[in-house]
Amino acid sequence: MKLSFFSTSPILNKFLIFNLIVFLVLGIFTFLYLNALKPNLIENISKQHSRIIDNTSDHISRLNVEFTKESTREFLLEKAFLFQNLDRVQLYDLNSNLLADTDTLNLAQNIFVISEDVKETPIDKSDENLNIEESPKITQTVTFNTANYVKGYSKKKNIKDKSVIGETINNNFFVITINEVQANGEKKGYIVVSEIANDILVAVDERKNFILRTVLSVALVILIFSVFLNKYILKPIRALVLYTKAIKDKDEKIDKHEKYLLRKDEVGQLSRSLSEMTEDLYKRIDIAETFSSDLAHEIRNPLTSLKGASEVLENTSDSEKRKKLIKVISHDVERIERLITDYSQMLKDEASLSRAKMTKIDVANVVDSVVEDFNSDLLNSNKNIKIYVNNSNLNGSKLNVLGVESKLEQIIANLLDNAVSFSPSNSKISVICNIKKKDAQLIIEDEGPGFNEKNIDQVFNRFYSNRPEKFGEHSGLGLNIVKNIIELHGGSILASNQSGNKKGARIEVLLPIYK
Repeated sequence: MKLSFFSTSPILNKFLIFNLIVFLVLGIFTFLYLNALKPNLIENISKQHSRIIDNTSDHISRLNVEFTKESTREFLLEKAFLFQNLDRVQLYDLNSNLLADTDTLNLAQNIFVISEDVKETPIDKSDENLNIEESPKITQTVTFNTANYVKGYSKKKNIKDKSVIGETINNNFFVITINEVQANGEKKGYIVVSEIANDILVAVDERKNFILRTVLSVALVILIFSVFLNKYILKPIRALVLYTKAIKDKDEKIDKHEKYLLRKDEVGQLSRSLSEMTEDLYKRIDIAETFSSDLAHEIRNPLTSLKGASEVLENTSDSEKRKKLIKVISHDVERIERLITDYSQMLKDEASLSRAKMTKIDVANVVDSVVEDFNSDLLNSNKNIKIYVNNSNLNGSKLNVLGVESKLEQIIANLLDNAVSFSPSNSKISVICNIKKKDAQLIIEDEGPGFNEKNIDQVFNRFYSNRPEKFGEHSGLGLNIVKNIIELHGGSILASNQSGNKKGARIEVLLPIYK
């Protein structure tokens, strides 16, 4: 079976690989962006150069400027306003010879005006009162030769297109734009515009530094988050996975992951739910094993009796004895049938209760409904037993619990059936509804013989019966089934005898009140 890496790798690996892929994609886009940034900035400056070049060519054409050194120098001096925002302008002839250069003219930087001649007066250094300090050498603008760029441009096939060059010269970044100059449809020469554009490098470096800082910050955040994810989420999940695996493999050395049970977050809730589920599972397994053993034992007794009676029946011809043996056989068969039926019903109850959705139910109303049905059935019996309901202590309050209505009806019906079976003729059974702290309290009292005080703690055990004279009518599972259903509702049940002069059994059921 083929499985992809992502389907089999741990969550942390998936997370890290995903982020690595994201980083690679962002890195590629960043690389492309930075590579395009510098050319775009150079092109923006070159567009400004192109406008000035077009304007200059137009003036040259209209003034019919000859491409000689004198004419071009004069033109640059007279039309200096055209180049006010430029660092350097050069004019070349068709042979790539430099004719005029703003750097070699006596022009103020970025203003380009003609300076007047100044006569120099000799200074007599012998004058003692004259304090003369030698002027420091003036640092002139660094110039560079653009003739090679022009020669390369002139050899281009499509000479009408401008040439844009971005190059670092003498620690400065220059943007150089070269284009031809035409006048009246005739090519005159070439114009070169160059400008110091160190701000382009600054802008590129700033963006590189910003992206680098951002990447490092994001990487740090991801690293911190990965550590947090692994320690507080993934590690506990792995522990829970190992816990479930140990349960599956029936490993005796099971880590109870108790440190995660105290957490207040979702991991803690998951740990507690898993622990409760596991304990419930083991409990159910123990119950099933115990019950299977008890059921086998209970069935074995009537089977033994049934076998013995059938063997004797086969070898006897006495009619009276045969009648007694047939009665014993019938009794044992009914006993086995009841055991199997009740056992099957108990398993169905537990399964259906685990699947059923619990709702808000008023127990007092359920009691009234079940008691009404029982009283109707008792009218047709010869025992003359009456069941009474006492809700006076509720004072009109509802006795709401969270449960399954059919199962609550089963609880009350089984307890009433048990009470009726113990009650003598012409007696009564009381059902009291009350509120006890945070629980709904149901008390069922009868006027029967009560429980055997020595075995009262066993009345809810499977196959226990307190009435041997009628043992064949009951499987011994009734009260145990009731106890299981109550516990699945989060409640409890207690058996006792009535105190004082009162005679009879008392069953108390407590169920959590649901508001």
